[in-house]
Amino acid sequence: MSLKKKGAMIVFSSPSGAGKTTLVKLISNNKNNYISVSHTTRSPRSNEINGIDYYFIDKNQFQKLIKEKEFLEYAKVFGNYYGTSKKEIISKLEEGKNVIFDIDWQGTEQIIKQKLNYKLITIFILPPSKKVLRDRLSNRDMKDKLIVEERMNQFDKDILHWKNYNYVVINDELKFCYKKIVNILESELNGKKNTYNKTVIENHIKNLI
Repeated sequence: MSLKKKGAMIVFSSPSGAGKTTLVKLISNNKNNYISVSHTTRSPRSNEINGIDYYFIDKNQFQKLIKEKEFLEYAKVFGNYYGTSKKEIISKLEEGKNVIFDIDWQGTEQIIKQKLNYKLITIFILPPSKKVLRDRLSNRDMKDKLIVEERMNQFDKDILHWKNYNYVVINDELKFCYKKIVNILESELNGKKNTYNKTVIENHIKNLI
């Protein structure tokens, strides 16, 4: 009798507005991929559903879960808390599902440090330009200009963490970016390393900041 193969942890991070969540949803369409649903203290946007996009809870509930050590990772981002349920993730990985994370660099660092006995693939998504980033943020359910500016101001800090990821991909065109990511994952899940041009990424980041 063969042992069931464990799933892999696939982490996506990016500055706010780089298109990460859209890419995560596309990747999760594979029946063997499970998208992690985070707990958050922020209010839902108009198109978000509790239990599907996030588990929306208050700060007291979140603090209780921290004390009970229920989170695999958690972080405070733009004044709100986000966290991933450890039990749920381990259960899916043991079932052989690849678990996809849509988290920031703080959560990624926590997962890396834990050195869990599962394959870990980390991917950082970059926008093609600051103008595109601002346009994407402005087109979200964010009528408050201060919220957009807050995310733009955080951009230069968030982008510096790209070096801590296995792969970095520029989301200049959604279909092309998605194809790149699929190629990376197919290689990695078959025990092979993919490559990317670090010089191109370094030059792109210089232009962004």
